[in-house]
Amino acid sequence: MSHPKSLQELHSPHGACFGCGPANAKGLRIRSFPQGHEVVAEWRAEPHHEAFPGMLNGGIIGSLLDCHSNWTAAFHLMTQGGLDHPPCTVTADYAIKLLRPTPTDGPITLSAKVVDSKDDRATIEATLTAGGKVCATCRGLFVAVKPGHPAYHRW
Repeated sequence: MSHPKSLQELHSPHGACFGCGPANAKGLRIRSFPQGHEVVAEWRAEPHHEAFPGMLNGGIIGSLLDCHSNWTAAFHLMTQGGLDHPPCTVTADYAIKLLRPTPTDGPITLSAKVVDSKDDRATIEATLTAGGKVCATCRGLFVAVKPGHPAYHRW
């Protein structure tokens, strides 16, 4: 049985990004899906993602929230602009709040939404939930870049 394709699989199937690249065999390979006014993802940690047994590393938390939020912005700008593919967006600024340790014994859920946007940028708020509790939050600004930018369509 086939599964639905994520934003990453649809729009960047050869992407090598550590957090969201489907083609990065050693990456986190998050799979983000539009759902109403949010974009959601479910992800499972492995022991090498842990800071110590049973708890997720903070840097991995940052990567998950950064990449998921970036795809939320790209999808929003694509939809808002009536485009057939997302613009290449990059992280301009983001801040993570680690609210509590993140357990790794079950699914980790990412949820993100647009809180402000202009033609070429979107501000995103996101949460990371595990064990039924919000463990981390993120707020970031993600900007569409043009040809010539070092990251242009490289994710």
